[in-house]
Amino acid sequence: MDVDLQIRTRQEGGRAYPVLVWRAPAPMRMVASAPHGGGIGVRRWVVNAQVPMSYGRRDPDHHLSRLGVSLGLRGRGVGMLTAADVRAMSSVTEAGVEAFATVGLGHPTWAAAPDVVGPVSLVGTINLVILLPERLSDAALVNAVATATEAKSQALFEAGVAGTGTATDAVCVACPDDGPPHAFGGPRSVWGARLARAVHGAVLGGLHP
Repeated sequence: MDVDLQIRTRQEGGRAYPVLVWRAPAPMRMVASAPHGGGIGVRRWVVNAQVPMSYGRRDPDHHLSRLGVSLGLRGRGVGMLTAADVRAMSSVTEAGVEAFATVGLGHPTWAAAPDVVGPVSLVGTINLVILLPERLSDAALVNAVATATEAKSQALFEAGVAGTGTATDAVCVACPDDGPPHAFGGPRSVWGARLARAVHGAVLGGLHP
């Protein structure tokens, strides 16, 4: 499926910030951990919006919904936020799978680290958008999120980063909403393996632009 990617701009606090916008010509089935449009369902678009390092809004879902309207995006979509420069996005295509990563590592952390008291910063955020050319079942989409996360952590390990990611990482995996579904999305499945290699390369590219 030919998904259109654009870099748009928006105004906040008297400053212009870039926004990455993916638009699908037909509805796609997506799984996402994003603050807007998260979960599993049919979506039409994805945005990865850069925000100020001082961003502290407590209504990111509403904020991203309004942003979608201001960008002229129709239907339901997925929205992510990051303080990283989204213009430095890294992308890799692997046998039909496209992976896009914006990599901010202001505050890397280990997944099993002790609790931290205080607000979570958006300064370090790794956002992933992954496009698959064939349909996955819902279970396989969930598996694909785990596979993408494993590949991201592998890239960070290989780069010597002391952490498995950041506290605010988000991921979105999108595939067509028609056709026979593939049942598996793990790292040794056909599409899971391709997804893992694409994500691994995209994250490494974002770490070393």
